[in-house]
Amino acid sequence: MVNNTLSSYAASTTTIQPVQPTKSADVPLLWKIASQPAWLVFAAAVFLVSVPVFIEAPLVRSLPWLSLALTAGWVWLSFQLMSRPSTYVWGDLLLGFSWSWLAGSIYWGWLRWEPLWHLPVESIGLPFALWCLSRNWGKIGNWFYLGSLLGTVLTDMYFYLVDLIPYWRQIVRVESTSDVTPILQSALTQVQTPWGQAWALVLAIVLLIVGILPLPAKQRHWYAFSGAVLSTILVDCLFLLAAVLA
Repeated sequence: MVNNTLSSYAASTTTIQPVQPTKSADVPLLWKIASQPAWLVFAAAVFLVSVPVFIEAPLVRSLPWLSLALTAGWVWLSFQLMSRPSTYVWGDLLLGFSWSWLAGSIYWGWLRWEPLWHLPVESIGLPFALWCLSRNWGKIGNWFYLGSLLGTVLTDMYFYLVDLIPYWRQIVRVESTSDVTPILQSALTQVQTPWGQAWALVLAIVLLIVGILPLPAKQRHWYAFSGAVLSTILVDCLFLLAAVLA
């Protein structure tokens, strides 16, 4: 009887199979992140660069403290999204956008009268971005921020090369739209000179090359970078169009 019992026990143990993990537990985080289409990351980067032109710029002019406080909201939302594998990519991208929003709130809220402060303030997130990239963390958002910053650097460089800084100082000091129009028209005349057109072409070509070259890699952080760089051309064209229509 003992032998029969042992035989039954041995048979029962041999039929026990280990519990297989579920598909969601078996799939690593990076696989879920990779399931996000790269072109959506590119489109989102273009959108996030364009947002400050239509939303943050008027908001920060009238309610700078609210715009600054929204930075905390963007950071909170980004970490909430990053806590879920299905939305990690968008949280990563939003965290990089938070640096651009913070810099825009500080500069356009309190320091917009001095163009020399623009690039130092816009670079406020640069140490953090480089530190994160050195540890291979937050690549999508940090490369988006670097692309946005590069576009800002080249745009400001154009302002210095074509001597548009005096018009910048004048525009931020006027209150009514009627006072802005003659300043924009004078700035447009400066842009339409051979010197202004030549530099516009050179910097546009640089932005195109830098923005297009990373795309064949088909990696999401490069798509975020390219979207931020290439959308700089779009934003600059919007400003040019506003000057022409003024």
